[in-house]
Amino acid sequence: MHPWLATVAGRYLQAWEQAQADRALANTFGFHALQLGLPELDTLRANRMPHRWVALDGSYSGWPAPGSIDALSGGGARVAVRCDFDALPFPNHSMDLVVLPHALELAQDPHQTLREVERVLVPDGRVAIFGFNPASLWGLVQRFPAIGGGHRTFVMPDGEFIGYWRLRDWLRLLGLEVETGCFGCYRPAVRSESWLNRLEWMDRWGDRWWPVLGGAYFIVATKRMRGMRLVGKLRGMRAAPVPAPAAVTNKHESRID
Repeated sequence: MHPWLATVAGRYLQAWEQAQADRALANTFGFHALQLGLPELDTLRANRMPHRWVALDGSYSGWPAPGSIDALSGGGARVAVRCDFDALPFPNHSMDLVVLPHALELAQDPHQTLREVERVLVPDGRVAIFGFNPASLWGLVQRFPAIGGGHRTFVMPDGEFIGYWRLRDWLRLLGLEVETGCFGCYRPAVRSESWLNRLEWMDRWGDRWWPVLGGAYFIVATKRMRGMRLVGKLRGMRAAPVPAPAAVTNKHESRID
């Protein structure tokens, strides 16, 4: 388990992200779903796809027994796969859903990881991404650890935050069309449970008055294939048949005078 998940702020973050995944991914249909990293967060819990994988990279210390990952998540038939996120062991156009809970921030090459996600997604497949917002109180503590008493473990000890709008640009360049996006976790990353409870009002007010300043964000995008599509009434229209041109022969008859 990542150390920061065991802190007060880590549990607060995990609860918000679990609620977003359950809400947004429950009705995402298909056959194959993949989660990259962070198996403690079961983003596929509410999803009903028959085949679900959780990919873990070599840096994950809590590698489970071969076959399943149920002991880490507390339920759900998920198969564990060990691989590099920038070289996924899945064929092209094989996944209906890929979820990245902070995988880009911890990846050695986030651009290549996103390219791999786009490669394995089927046309109209979905990608869901959780990330930390650098333009937030959490991002401020990450950038200036002295504000948090010199500790970074209650935010994220490794990796770098990727901005929400920056990530949307990356997705657009890969042909991944953003469908929805939201922010959450407006309370500061405090280390005291009592203080976290006292600041509950910040979540209610933050979503209304400063929505883009949440400590974390959630994005869902769809893979669009380039090409022409018929929409509206054009879908039911058929072109009138064009008669074939008359055949012209170049046959000469010989005449005997």
